[in-house]
Amino acid sequence: MSDTHELGDLSDLGDGEMRVCSSIGTHGVVVCRVAGQLHALEDNCSHANTPLSQGRLSGTVLVCPLHGAGFDVTDGSESGPPAWKGVPCYAVTETDDGASIDLTPLGRDRPGDNFDVGGRPRTR
Repeated sequence: MSDTHELGDLSDLGDGEMRVCSSIGTHGVVVCRVAGQLHALEDNCSHANTPLSQGRLSGTVLVCPLHGAGFDVTDGSESGPPAWKGVPCYAVTETDDGASIDLTPLGRDRPGDNFDVGGRPRTR
């Protein structure tokens, strides 16, 4: 069962740009366009509990404004310290009628899997 939300028309969102959707999910989501594709992450740094949308997008990495933790927008994985785990990543579908997001976590970060958010195996 999916948890789908309409995002509206995002055709004006250019490559390297992002937009926050604060009314979706617990912390909101940040939608980024990279190489023509839309990607979405939970708008909350797993390290510092601060909005990632206030950071900067560098290629496929969204950098937290507080301590510089980086998160890959394609899968939510962290790029290293100070973050020790990734953030939830969601599928975005774009059509001529607009974009929508499915808040079912992508990849190995689904509840019940033996992996942390971002795909790293749980060891504790």
